[in-house]
Amino acid sequence: MKTLTPSTPVRWALASLSLSMLMPSLDTSIANAGLPTLAQALDAAFQDVQWIVLAYLLAITTLIVSVGRLGDLVGRKRLLLSGIVIFTLASLACGLAPSLVWLVAARAVQGLGAAIMLALTVAFVADTVPKAQTGSAMGLLGTMSAMGTTLGPSLGGLLMSGFGWQTIFLVNVPLGVLNFVLAYRCLPADRPVARRSGFDFPGTLLLALTLGAYALAMTLGHWGLLLVAGVGGGVFLWVEARSTSPLIKLAMFRERGLSASLAMSALVSTVMMSTLVVGPFYLSGTLGLNAALVGLTLSVGPLVAALGGVPAGRLVDRFGAQRMTMFGLATLALGAVVLAIMPAGFGVPGYVVPIAVITASYALFQAANNSLVMTGVSADQRGVIAGLLSLSRNLGLITGASAMGAVFAGNGMRVTFAVAAGLIVLALAIALRTKNLNSSPSLVGAELARDSGVSGNKISN
Repeated sequence: MKTLTPSTPVRWALASLSLSMLMPSLDTSIANAGLPTLAQALDAAFQDVQWIVLAYLLAITTLIVSVGRLGDLVGRKRLLLSGIVIFTLASLACGLAPSLVWLVAARAVQGLGAAIMLALTVAFVADTVPKAQTGSAMGLLGTMSAMGTTLGPSLGGLLMSGFGWQTIFLVNVPLGVLNFVLAYRCLPADRPVARRSGFDFPGTLLLALTLGAYALAMTLGHWGLLLVAGVGGGVFLWVEARSTSPLIKLAMFRERGLSASLAMSALVSTVMMSTLVVGPFYLSGTLGLNAALVGLTLSVGPLVAALGGVPAGRLVDRFGAQRMTMFGLATLALGAVVLAIMPAGFGVPGYVVPIAVITASYALFQAANNSLVMTGVSADQRGVIAGLLSLSRNLGLITGASAMGAVFAGNGMRVTFAVAAGLIVLALAIALRTKNLNSSPSLVGAELARDSGVSGNKISN
């Protein structure tokens, strides 16, 4: 089958979207390695400087669906440009921060910009590339996300040691300026939809409070907040069901394709976080590796994700999103089973090989699942659905860090990855039950379009 080659304008548009994915992904991890240095520089306790990371992640998690919906209402390009400006100026404020309180506040604002960029980048794909290249574009964005997360700790350590802690944030300023110019010049212009509904402020506030409570419960272990999140979720559903302009139209979840894709994304992300949580302890404790070798071994997984994203996208374009979703889940389960039964005597290769399989499978699943959801969605709903996709991934990562970490602490490596394999099998069962998975998102788009009074056909910007 002939591979389509993007035109020059499309390449520049993809370059802008790639930067919009790379920058917030980089800042997810760039401060992690430097927390001890930041604690010393700002004369703060370690538990306090952890809020430099937590404030950023909380802002993304609580706001990503709302900003996706806002992009649908006011125009995705307009909001994405605003998000780039917010992220860049907040990065400058982080670099100039005179105190921990200032830095944490600036990181929260930076998280707002990151949420806008992450939600709308995926939503822009349908406006930017031909439908036959959707998988390749999703794979490229997956590569940028993996590269940002991978480069974060090492780049942060290098900048801190050579130029001071401020540079881990100031590095975003020239990148932000470049990204703004590319986005302004190369991304398709907004066009108004036939009718615009109001923005759901009560639903937005309730969802933000609910997600914030859940994220804090999982991160800090304050389980009373989990009850608050449960109650908040119930109230949010009650409000949305009665709203004339809901933030999330609950009717979309009646379509099995979208619900299945979101559930699978959360399950797979939970498993992927378990590899990040368990890996360092297994390599240092069980295999006895020193810190340098642990770091080198852990870099294999992100490197595979970074290199495998674009080829995974091409496989999706060639063989179809539904088929590659199933294949990715099957090989993910295989990798988790191998890790669960692999004797420690196999050493580093016994860990690296199945991790490489898991990570490559994750790249394939992400490209396929994102393509499956976003292809055919009506133009006025792409932002909120892209936000839901990102939210499902973030909630999976948060849950995996807490729950799978607790499983490992109490039961060890084998049980942890046996549980991980079970979660992937559950995701595979969900996919198998959704026989019309590849057509459901289109049905969602059509139904939502009917509800909002616009055509379900793609609106070309």
